[in-house]
Amino acid sequence: IDYTGTEPSSPCNKCLNVSWDSTPPCTCTINFTLEHSFESNVFMYYGLSNFYQNHRRYVKSRDDSQLNGDNSSLLNPSKECEPYRTNEDKPIAPCGAIANSMFNDTLELYRIDNDTRIPITLIKKGIAWWTDKNVKFRNPTGDGNNLTALFQGTTKPVNWPKPVYMLDSEPDNNGFINEDFIVWMRTAALPTFRKLYRLIERKNNLHPTLQAGKYSLVIAYNYPVHSFDGRKRMILSTISWMGGKNPFLGIAYITVGSICFFLGVVLLIIHHKYGNRNTSADIPN
Repeated sequence: IDYTGTEPSSPCNKCLNVSWDSTPPCTCTINFTLEHSFESNVFMYYGLSNFYQNHRRYVKSRDDSQLNGDNSSLLNPSKECEPYRTNEDKPIAPCGAIANSMFNDTLELYRIDNDTRIPITLIKKGIAWWTDKNVKFRNPTGDGNNLTALFQGTTKPVNWPKPVYMLDSEPDNNGFINEDFIVWMRTAALPTFRKLYRLIERKNNLHPTLQAGKYSLVIAYNYPVHSFDGRKRMILSTISWMGGKNPFLGIAYITVGSICFFLGVVLLIIHHKYGNRNTSADIPN
């Protein structure tokens, strides 16, 4: 579901030129229909296009020591974070261009049954890699578990509406270990990508996770992409016993395999035609 809003007829067209800190956020609703039921667990992604997370300076613009909870790096971030290292003489936490550009749209999904909106439960935990959540990202340490006190002396990234210790109300999903933040910090290799946003778990084996019918996507539109001709979309996907739908690897394998086969045939022909030549030179007496 593309909800960029560039088309005049789109419900999100009114939100096209929002800023990072629009208050209140612009809200739009897109109705759609699922033609087929989703039987197993459903993965909800947000997708961005024309967004180059693979730019060299962008990829380097972070401080892994700070993200790992190092107290000295918290107050003295790496120079790689420039120009998002400090703001108003205070160190930024988390610093860097990657964190500063974190995706912050809010997506809610509803099923429409007889003109009644039934909310779909979206699970926000379990979307990040285990190694990222438990090894690479940690909150600062100190007396007590009050994140407000632990992040004292720092300031929020320039484009964020609120500081890192207010990303979530649950302590095990707040600060540097917030899973939405962790997912965003794993940069994409291509300019068109998707990142896992929420999980929809199957509750009853007798009923599909998402049955066919009418649905409504409610978006708190905060993330501006129009300035760089980007696009935003919401993707619903599921898995089978063979895994998820991802044609990239299949296309890559077929392409590389075809090239190898072609080169093998060419080299075989060259070897058959020229390989048995007598290379010894006749030396006259």
